Amino acid sequence: MKPIQLPPLRHLLALLLLSGALHPGALTNATAQTSNDLPAPPLLLAQSYAEKFDPANYLISEKLDGVRAFWDGKNLRFRSGRIIHAPAWFTAPFPSYALDGELWMGRQSFDRLSAAVRRQQPLESEWRKITYQLYELPNGEGSFSARISTLESTVAQTGLPWLQVLPQVRVADQAALRLKLALVVQAGGEGLMLHRTDALWQTGRSEVLLKLKPQQDAEAVVVAHELGQGKYQGMLGALMVITANGQRFRLGTGLSDAQRRHPPLIGSTVTYRYRDLTSTGLPKFASFLRVRDVE
Repeated sequence: MKPIQLPPLRHLLALLLLSGALHPGALTNATAQTSNDLPAPPLLLAQSYAEKFDPANYLISEKLDGVRAFWDGKNLRFRSGRIIHAPAWFTAPFPSYALDGELWMGRQSFDRLSAAVRRQQPLESEWRKITYQLYELPNGEGSFSARISTLESTVAQTGLPWLQVLPQVRVADQAALRLKLALVVQAGGEGLMLHRTDALWQTGRSEVLLKLKPQQDAEAVVVAHELGQGKYQGMLGALMVITANGQRFRLGTGLSDAQRRHPPLIGSTVTYRYRDLTSTGLPKFASFLRVRDVE
């Protein structure tokens, strides 16, 4: 009898997590065992922006399409806690205290960046194009604006061209915020982040950090492949996915021909974009964005 092929363990864990059968802490602990036994660092996570928030109370920055990276004073790490194998010259001059930010290669360069930072043996030619954009000082004292000032002093002292503080600006009102968003998106950016200027350092998901994008995004787990028809005959037609709240739907747009020939594995987690939700909670105009990396 032909043996049953099961998805990799990480895909099964992702499916259990999104379906609610597995507590997030269990997945964190499981990941930590393959991450030099170090747990995932405590980080601040964003909520979605709503008009009830006054943008005048926030510092505004571009939402980078990069890879979040936590510097623990000795090593650069992914959100999961796993070490990022950056070249020694890249991190050697970093300070001995913690930093939080994103590795970035520029707008619309996520795939190239993701491949570069996940290599076990880093390529210098790739890392010469990467910057570390700082936007938080973990455990730092004072308000967010004070911590940004401290980061700016740190960067000035190191003098490293690849170590930068992500620019933060103020806007007066909702109209100015929407104009800022439109300019960033027109230039190829994906949205904005808003961080309360008076917020003390904290972790977890909080209203002190907000994200604003012209389209929403979310994650789902692939549970089946549907065969294509017509021009997609012999390839993938659509992914059948399940969301964290158990909603199932077809995800058939946004996939390249290469992805249709070699579709995301069943059990893998994918990110999709959508405009709004229907009355039953399903995403409107959902479009495949990318396969989410384990980190």
